[in-house]
Amino acid sequence: MKREDIAGILQAYKAGILPEGEALDKLAEMPFEEMRFAEIDHHREMRQGMPEVIYAAGKTPEQVRDIFASLYEHSEGNLLATRANREHYEKVLEKVPEAQFDEMARAIYLDRDKSLERDEKHNILIMTAGTSDVPVAEEARLTAYLFGNSVHTCYDCGVAGIHRLFAHLPEIKAANVIIVIAGMEGALASVVGGLTNKPVIAVPTSVGYGASFQGVAALLSMLNSCAMGVSVVNIDNGFGAGALASKINKLR
Repeated sequence: MKREDIAGILQAYKAGILPEGEALDKLAEMPFEEMRFAEIDHHREMRQGMPEVIYAAGKTPEQVRDIFASLYEHSEGNLLATRANREHYEKVLEKVPEAQFDEMARAIYLDRDKSLERDEKHNILIMTAGTSDVPVAEEARLTAYLFGNSVHTCYDCGVAGIHRLFAHLPEIKAANVIIVIAGMEGALASVVGGLTNKPVIAVPTSVGYGASFQGVAALLSMLNSCAMGVSVVNIDNGFGAGALASKINKLR
């Protein structure tokens, strides 16, 4: 639901095309849709520029299907369901056959908004310390892309072989916002933060052996970074990093 939709209803009512009762009914439907198991926020697109994003984990395939279908019908922007599996996807296809599934990102999505202009001069760079961090990185990449950003990636360039990182200095310098994703001790975020004057969003992952405490060690390391301009999101939260990077990238 966008501002233009509300303006269209008001103009139709003003012109006498739409009766007052019908106009009120349409406006009453807009804020949210009450389902037995969810209340769908159809004003999210108007407030934040993209329809509500579905967190699929913990939801049944039927619930994800019905929420996805409702957003499809009541919005015009790109759609995204994170932490989804193939069973969720097969159900969504029953009502939205155009939907796609990214197995690495664990996401169901619909890339349909043709009005988005992805500016190569203001791009987001996503870096991972290791290949095991890539699923979280792909969630961040897909999120940022669907929000209308140009996104570049540099994977498996952690501090264990720091020469690999230095090979990507041109990409680091060219980026407008950088997302750094790392498990283990999470040192990559501090190193990258010390190499750039651009904002760095650090994402700790649950990758690592026992004393990494499922990402807590990397989280604490990133929170204690001495590099200037490093912010931190929650463990494995690729979506949160992609959404925040998009907001920063679109500030002009």
